[in-house]
Amino acid sequence: MQAIVHSQFGPPDVLRLAEIAKPTPKEGEVLVKVRAAAVNPLDWHFVRGEPRMLRLSGKPHERVPGGDVAGHVEAVGAKVARLKPGDEVFGTCRGSFAQYACGAASHLVRKPAMLSFEQAASMGVAGCTALRALRDHGRFRVGHSVLVNGAAGGVGTFAVQIAKALGGSVTGVCSTRNVDLVRSLGAEHVVDYTREDCTRSDRRYDLILQVAGNRSVPELKRVLAPDGTLVVIGGGVGREADDQNSALGILTLLAQSLLSRFARQRVQMLLATIREIDLTFLAELAEAEKLRPVIDRTYPLAEAGAAIAYLEAGHARGKVVITV
Repeated sequence: MQAIVHSQFGPPDVLRLAEIAKPTPKEGEVLVKVRAAAVNPLDWHFVRGEPRMLRLSGKPHERVPGGDVAGHVEAVGAKVARLKPGDEVFGTCRGSFAQYACGAASHLVRKPAMLSFEQAASMGVAGCTALRALRDHGRFRVGHSVLVNGAAGGVGTFAVQIAKALGGSVTGVCSTRNVDLVRSLGAEHVVDYTREDCTRSDRRYDLILQVAGNRSVPELKRVLAPDGTLVVIGGGVGREADDQNSALGILTLLAQSLLSRFARQRVQMLLATIREIDLTFLAELAEAEKLRPVIDRTYPLAEAGAAIAYLEAGHARGKVVITV
């Protein structure tokens, strides 16, 4: 089969299209014939080997990047009863930048019929991250006011829609060119960060999601309700923003998160996980027409390096998707 591989760490141009063996599903796994795969920041982290701790496992050997996936079930391993060959599915697999990829059956669910494979592929990591940031880490309740800083990106576009669907009042922060997009996703208020500082507002929010931007925890807490929650997701958008987060900055955030357990205002760091129950919830929102994946650009499999480079630049609106 054809797949995107790399045998060394470095920029996206280390990726190449190659012929490799088709994987075989193990017990509890599913082999997916890939139709589309979305790009996530984790992909370029692993390609570049940044941060350096990702290189501890040694030099990559024909490693296939990619996690988000949508396609047809080709085969199932032992003890997989919920899915069968021919089913259209979405979720995550190992090495999805390929014609075929394997993943745990618990990380895949049936694709909503009204979604294209490209749309469905975009939902796994970003959708589950937004959902868990709101519902689990953020302790969202109906009627809560939510600020999404970075509302036009991959996670942000899902967060705005999910918060709205759950009964929240949403304020999105984005650049001028994305104001109309964020408003169309359901945000009652949109802050153009090129013209206004969201941390200098008179508004107070029950929940703040820090997806992108360079606002510090103390700045964001100024507009957080006395008993509100701030959830920090990742290091920002694009490689430049991520590079600004030094080890010291991460340790500081961890300390603030631990200390917040003894305060009314909570600070949470999010480590996203993929679960069947969350993927199913996202599919149900899509079927109810309450969730619409936003796709910025699509690239053919052979141009996966260009797709990752575009995401690294930090200006993607919604998701970047690879078609297979």
